[in-house]
Amino acid sequence: MVKNLLASAKTPDGPAPKAIIAPHAGYDYSGPVAASAYGCLQSARDTIKRVVLIGPAHYAEFAGLATSSADAFSTPLGSVSVDKDTIVQLRLLPQVKVFDQAHEPEHCLEVHLPFLQTVLDEFALVPLLVGDSPDEETVEVLAEVWDGPETCVVVSSDLSHYLDYDTAQKLDLGTSQAIEAIVPGKIDGKGACGHRALAGLMARAAKLDLRATTRDLRNSGDTAGPRHRVVGYGAFVFAER
Repeated sequence: MVKNLLASAKTPDGPAPKAIIAPHAGYDYSGPVAASAYGCLQSARDTIKRVVLIGPAHYAEFAGLATSSADAFSTPLGSVSVDKDTIVQLRLLPQVKVFDQAHEPEHCLEVHLPFLQTVLDEFALVPLLVGDSPDEETVEVLAEVWDGPETCVVVSSDLSHYLDYDTAQKLDLGTSQAIEAIVPGKIDGKGACGHRALAGLMARAAKLDLRATTRDLRNSGDTAGPRHRVVGYGAFVFAER
């Protein structure tokens, strides 16, 4: 399924982006949108060796950011090793903690792994969930791990939730425009479940003068669901100008 989704995605030629935003719903619903972001990473298949995968905590409440004590994350395509050295480095920051209870039921990171395992060669994973954390804490974490082209940042987020089709389209378009303009203050929990992780990435991107581009913008009413109650999905890439 992942290979078919990637094959159907329209991806541009050129250098791979430094960071992407992709949705985390079931593949029937958000897979085509996610593929349009992940296809952009295929040109860096041999270059990217570390993926910082960051998303919202849906099932646990905590302050700061939560990482995992796991040695690896497993999928039907095999295991992805966790970058333990980077975890040790990040834990020197007061806002970063190991909190396995947040990761155990969480889907927002794991659904991205088969895409990453397909488009990249071997890589190490830095898994992070954002809790009740001010934007500057996430910015500090991303600055710590940003590094060069060997590191890719993936933000996991769906957009609007459970609105009718037309209302969702309008709200998601506004979110897309805010991301492209790199204005994090205009996105809240109504616009994106991963708004805290988004805000951190956007603040970092603004500091580095990156360019944000929308690769795809749809909702579940466009892919596999009814239109009276939809979830929005967007694929975005951040690259040097």
